[in-house]
Amino acid sequence: MEEALSQSQTSFAAGQIVKGTIIEIRSKEIMVDIGYKSEGSVPTNEFEDLEEELKIGDQVDVLIIQLEDRDGMVVLSHEQAIFKQNWDNIKAICEEGGRIKGRIKAAVKGGLIVNIGVEAFLPSSQIDVNTPADLDALVGQAFEFKVVKLNLERQNIVLSRRELLEEERSEQRAQLLGEMVPGDVRKGTVKNLTDFGAFIDLNGLDGLLHVTDMSWGRITHPSQLLVVGQELEVVVLDINKETERVSLGLKQKQENPWENIDDKYPIGEKVSGKVVNLMPYGAFVELEPGVEGLVHVTELSWTKRINKPSEVLKADDEIEAVVLGINRDEQKISLGVRQLDANPWDLAEEKYPVGTKVAGKIRNLTSYGAFMGLEEGLDAMIHVSDISWTRKINHPSEVLKKGMEVEAQVLEVDRENQRISAGMKQLAEDPWESIDNYYKVGDLVKGRVSKLASFGAFVGLEHDIDGLVHISQVSEERVDKIKNALKVDEEVSARVIKIDRADRRIGLSIKAANYSQEQLKEEEAVLDSLKPGEDLVALQHAFDTIGGEEEAKETATTEPEDSAEEPKVENSEAAQEE
Repeated sequence: MEEALSQSQTSFAAGQIVKGTIIEIRSKEIMVDIGYKSEGSVPTNEFEDLEEELKIGDQVDVLIIQLEDRDGMVVLSHEQAIFKQNWDNIKAICEEGGRIKGRIKAAVKGGLIVNIGVEAFLPSSQIDVNTPADLDALVGQAFEFKVVKLNLERQNIVLSRRELLEEERSEQRAQLLGEMVPGDVRKGTVKNLTDFGAFIDLNGLDGLLHVTDMSWGRITHPSQLLVVGQELEVVVLDINKETERVSLGLKQKQENPWENIDDKYPIGEKVSGKVVNLMPYGAFVELEPGVEGLVHVTELSWTKRINKPSEVLKADDEIEAVVLGINRDEQKISLGVRQLDANPWDLAEEKYPVGTKVAGKIRNLTSYGAFMGLEEGLDAMIHVSDISWTRKINHPSEVLKKGMEVEAQVLEVDRENQRISAGMKQLAEDPWESIDNYYKVGDLVKGRVSKLASFGAFVGLEHDIDGLVHISQVSEERVDKIKNALKVDEEVSARVIKIDRADRRIGLSIKAANYSQEQLKEEEAVLDSLKPGEDLVALQHAFDTIGGEEEAKETATTEPEDSAEEPKVENSEAAQEE
């Protein structure tokens, strides 16, 4: 027995592959009898890849790692035995570019450890066509791999599953391109979303679903309709076999809502819809899925000035409108909201005929006139020249204020340009028509100074008429500045020395208040002899330039109290409107 025992002991050595019998199965190790003087143990996890459950008495191949450890036990490895047995086979597979099955054992930095009989490394980039986010979820799963790198000295093996998948996809892609024709309906999965569309995986072949082919309605980004991973059916629109590009459509699976658009939305019909988008130039209204109409900002109101639709509308508002026009080729519908109401300008000529007396409040003042409200949306413009028969009015604020109640007479109704002109002076008789009944040359009159200018002073007389006292007619003595002789609102007596009906002018002389008839004639002759441009002494020139260039000159050359302050324009909106 000693001799037999000695022979058995000498037949075992570290690195040797032997067969052993399972004698005990523990939670963390398997006890194996290899016929040596002591039993050996193999970690349980080295048998996890076996398809059949281990049983006591089963024969297994093991590699002797160490004949005796500190406890006198034999250290064995089933994995290393298989590794050594399979190494030549793995080497042949690698050289031929072949495939091998394996089970993912663990996730490590940069990839996975795969058991293919030996441990091999699968980089993250080679796991799938798209790198999985969670590598731990793959542990325990079995796949087929391709050996792409083998280092015999270091016993290092690198695998790839991606290459196998790409090969399969290439074969599937070639098959799909060969059998696919435009009009086919195919199932696919959303692979990626971009600003211009979505890429759909057609089981090996990627196709582009452009954003314009997703819906008949308004889609600004694919994410409004699709999500990555979503399965859907698409229509093949076009195939380029040379570049392997496939164009896909989703909306083509549904009937084109624009096919019978003229019948569904005849011009002039009232429709309803939801505001889906607001732009500076108008509002888009969805009439049905895939059909939108545009309400231009000018079609929102007959009378109100609306600068942008957001002033009266907001997204998701349900509104009614009238169909104004349809362009089927460009898939455009023009809508109008103001057409739901009667256009007040259609009845303006009938309601406000020329000569009609109207009343209303001053709504706005501009440099050229005032706007009087007639009714909601309708204003009449009173030009500054139509405020008074007799007074020279430079700005309407001299006479009118916002909110003031006034009466006027309609002078013109321009329906095409939506304008009504009115005048206040037309309600009263023109005093110049009967001027001879009021004033004659030589009459002695009284009045108050209403305005000072460098060339003289205006004096307010009865019948709302102004007379001009030239600076030379103030005093027998020379007057250098009119402000030194007269003050605004000062009451004066003067003599009428000239009446010009054609030019609607009255000349006055304060210094001639006590003149005789002969002196008056002499003074009148002096005035008649003056020529325009001679130091601003011509009466006609004085009248013509009042409030104009000469008054501007006066403002620049005299002290502030010498000239009237120029009125400010209260509102420029109406000026733009005019």
